[in-house]
Amino acid sequence: MFKGHPKGLIVAFFANMGERFGFYTMMGILVFYLTAKYGLTESNAGVIYSVFYALIYGLALVGGIIADRTMNYKGTIYVGLVTMLGGYVLMTIPGFGLPFTLAALFVIALGNGLFKGNLQAVVGQLYDDPKYSHLRDSAFSVFYMGINIGALFAPSVAAGIINWFIKSEGYTRNNDLPALIHRYQVDQLADVTPLQTLATEVSGFEVGVDQLSEFSTNYLAAYSAGFNYAFGAAAVTMVVSFIIFSVFKNKLPDVKKKVVKEGEKVIEMSKAETKQRLTALFLVFGVVIFFWMAFHQNGLTMSFFARDYTETSVGPATNLIFNIWSLLAIVIGIFGLRSIFSSDSNAKSKLIGAVVALTSAAAVYYFYSNNPASNPISPEIFQHFNPTMIVLLTPIIVGFFAWLNKRNMEPSAPRKIGIGMIIAAIGFVILMVGSFGLDAFKELMPDSPRVSVYWLISTYFTLTIAELFLSPMGISFVSKVSPPKYQGLMQGGWLMATALGNQMLWVGSYFYERIAIWQVWAIFIVFSILAAAFIFSMMKKLEKVS
Repeated sequence: MFKGHPKGLIVAFFANMGERFGFYTMMGILVFYLTAKYGLTESNAGVIYSVFYALIYGLALVGGIIADRTMNYKGTIYVGLVTMLGGYVLMTIPGFGLPFTLAALFVIALGNGLFKGNLQAVVGQLYDDPKYSHLRDSAFSVFYMGINIGALFAPSVAAGIINWFIKSEGYTRNNDLPALIHRYQVDQLADVTPLQTLATEVSGFEVGVDQLSEFSTNYLAAYSAGFNYAFGAAAVTMVVSFIIFSVFKNKLPDVKKKVVKEGEKVIEMSKAETKQRLTALFLVFGVVIFFWMAFHQNGLTMSFFARDYTETSVGPATNLIFNIWSLLAIVIGIFGLRSIFSSDSNAKSKLIGAVVALTSAAAVYYFYSNNPASNPISPEIFQHFNPTMIVLLTPIIVGFFAWLNKRNMEPSAPRKIGIGMIIAAIGFVILMVGSFGLDAFKELMPDSPRVSVYWLISTYFTLTIAELFLSPMGISFVSKVSPPKYQGLMQGGWLMATALGNQMLWVGSYFYERIAIWQVWAIFIVFSILAAAFIFSMMKKLEKVS
C-alpha cells in the first residue's frame, strides 16, 4: 500500500488516527448526549451539532492562514493537537451545564482547525517532488484510508464504555428512557406507566410510583456520565497521535526550513493563472457543500433513524458485523483473501494470506457459534460501518482507478466528484425506499414498527463509495491546483466548504420532527442531483486547470 511513496505518508497516516477516533466518537454519541443530558429536542440538538461541525471545518481556514503566513505548518499542527486534547479532557468532566459543554466543543473545533487542513497540506507538499507527483491521487486515497482505521474502533469503544458505566451504577441501558424522564421531570408525562415499566426493567427490581423521581435523577446522572467517560477515550488517542507526530516529524517536509536555510522562494504564478485556479477551486467548493450536508447526516438524522426506526436487536449472523471483534476478524480475513488472489503477491505472501484467511474464518465461526439468538445493539454502533467500508473499499477503488489509468480511461478528479454526487443520491434513494410506510417522528409510540438494520447498512455502503469518489479526490484536486503560496489557505477553503455543508445539517433534524421520514431523505436526493448537474455543467473549465 505504501510501496513507492515517501515515508512521510506513513507518519501522516498514523498521526491522524487520533483525530479520526475523536471525530467518530463525537459523530456517534454527541446528539444522544445532548438530548439525554440536557433534554434538548432533536431540532435543538441538531443546531448545536451543525454549528460544532461547521466550526471543526470552518476554523481550518484560520489554521491555514496562520500556517501560510508563518510557513510553520508542523508547528501549527502541534498546537492543534494539544488544543484538541484539552477539549476532549473538558468533555470528560461530568456535572456541568450546557454552556460548559459548548465551550469544550469550541476548544475541540479550534484545535481541529489548526490541525486538519495543515496536515493535509503537508501531505500534499510530499508530492510536490516530481519523483512522487504522479502518485498524488493514490497517496490521498491511502491517507484517507489510514485516518479511518482509528474511526473503525471509535463507536464500539464509546458504546462499550457507556454501557459498562451504566451497568456499574446498577442499571442497564435503555435509549428510550432519557426522553421519558425529561418529560416526567417537567410534568409533561400524563401516563407514568411506560416510565415505571422501563424503570423496573433497567433496575432489575420493582420501581414504585413514589420512587420514580429518585430513579429519574439517578438514571440520568449515570446515563450521561457514561458518555463523559466515552469522550475520555478520544483524549487518550489524541495523546497517541501527539507522540507519533513528535517522534517522526522529521519525515515530513518543512517549507519554512527550505525558504530560510536554502534560499528557495515560493513559486509565484501570474495573476491570470492564479485567478483561473482559484475560480476552479471555488466551483468545486460550492459542490462539496451539498455533499457534506447530505453525507454528515450519518451522525444526525441517520443516527436518530437508528435509534427510533431501526431494529434494536439482531440475530447471531448479523451480530457478526455489529461486534467489533468479529467484524475485525472479517476485515482481516478479506485482506488475507485479497493477498491470495492478488497478482502482486509472491508465493510466500499467498501462503501467509491463506493462513490469515483460515484463522479469520475460524474466529468468525467461533463468534457466530457463541452469539445468542437475540443480540441488543446500541444506535451509535452504526457509525463504525463507514470507516470499516472505507478500509475495505479503498484498495478496490484505488485499484479500479489504476486499471482505468493504464487504459487512459481514468476520470479526472472533478469528474470523480460529480460521479460521487450521483452515487450519494442513490444512497438516499435506498433509505427512502426503506422508510416508506413509517410513521412521522411526532406520531411514534414505543410499539411503532421498526425496519431491518440492512436499510441503514446498505445506505452507509453506498455513501462510502460516494465519499471515496469525492473526498480524497477533492483533497488531491485542491493540493494539485492550489497556487503554491495559498496551499494552506486553499486546504482551509476545502474544509470551509465542508463547514458550510455541516452548518446546513440542521435542515435534516428540523424536518425530522415535522414531515414523514421518507420525505427527509428525498430532500437530500434532490440536493445531491442538483450538485452533480452543476459540476458536470462546469466540467470543461475544471478539467482545464487539473
